[in-house]
Amino acid sequence: MIDSATDELHTVRDWLRWAVSRFNEAGLAYGHGTDNAWDEAVWLVLATLHLPHDTLEPWLDAHLTKSERLMLLNNLQQRVVHRLPTAYLVQEAWLGPFRFYVDQRVIVPRSYFAELLENGFAPWIEDPEAVGAALDLCTGSGCLAILMAHAFPNASVDAIDVSADALAVAKRNIADYRLEERVQAIESDLFAAVKGKRYDLILCNPPYVTTAAMEALPAEYRHEPALALAAGADGLDVVRRIVAEARGHLNPGGIIAIEVGHNQDLVTAAFPDLPVVWLDTEHAEGKVFLVARDDLPAAGKRTA
Repeated sequence: MIDSATDELHTVRDWLRWAVSRFNEAGLAYGHGTDNAWDEAVWLVLATLHLPHDTLEPWLDAHLTKSERLMLLNNLQQRVVHRLPTAYLVQEAWLGPFRFYVDQRVIVPRSYFAELLENGFAPWIEDPEAVGAALDLCTGSGCLAILMAHAFPNASVDAIDVSADALAVAKRNIADYRLEERVQAIESDLFAAVKGKRYDLILCNPPYVTTAAMEALPAEYRHEPALALAAGADGLDVVRRIVAEARGHLNPGGIIAIEVGHNQDLVTAAFPDLPVVWLDTEHAEGKVFLVARDDLPAAGKRTA
C-alpha cells in the first residue's frame, strides 16, 4: 500500500482524496483544530507542503515531487497509525488568524477565550486600553497571553505555567510575535511566584478533565501532556485552588474568567455560593465562567 501510494498519487487532489478515505477508514478522532476528516486532510496536506493554509483551489491539480509525496505519506501514516494530532505533525496550531508553534510539550491550543478576546472581552472590559496588567494563568503555549497583548495594547501580560517545557514553547511564540517587552513567561505553581502582584484581568484555561473522562480519552488526546489535562475526580482540583487565591491577585474592579469545558454542572455543585456569570460565545454556551474580585472569597476562606 505504501509503495502504491507514492507511485499512484500524484496531485494534491489525489492525496486529499486518499487521506480522507484513510481517516474515515481508521475512525480518527478530531478536535485539535478541525472536527472532520476533510478539514483535517486539507490542513495536513497544505501544511506539509508549506502552502498557505487558507488557499486550496490553485494547488489541487499541482503535481508533487517524489520527496513531497514521501513527506506526505509519512505524516499521513503518523496520523492514522499512531493517532498523532495534525498540529503536532506540522508543529502549528491556529486560533482565528493567529498561528502558534506547538509540539508535544504543550496541549494543542483550543480555547473559547480566543473568541471572547476578539472584541476586547466586551462588555466585561469596558475600555481595552485601560487594562494595565493582565495574567494568562496556565498559559501552555502562550497563545492566550499573546492574544491578550493584542486585545489590550497598553497591558503588561504575565504568562504563568508550572511546566518549564511548556514555557519553552511559550517563549518561542512570544518571540515570534515580538512581544518579549510586554509578555513575560513565568514558571510558577499558580500564583506562587507572583506574590503581591495584582492584575486587572486574569484568564485561565486550567486542567479540568475528570478522572473518568481521562480514562475515556481518544488516542489523539493521549499524546498531550497529562499535566495540562487531568484535574481529579470532578475536574476541579486546580480550579478550587485558583478560586481560593485569586482575590488577592486582582486590582479593585478586576475580574477572573476560567474555562471549564463541559463541567458547568460540576462547578455549580462545587461552588454553590459563588456568584458566577457564565459566558457564551457564538459557538458555545456555559464553557467559561467569570467572577468579579469582590465576589471571590477572602484568602483562606472556603467557598464550598
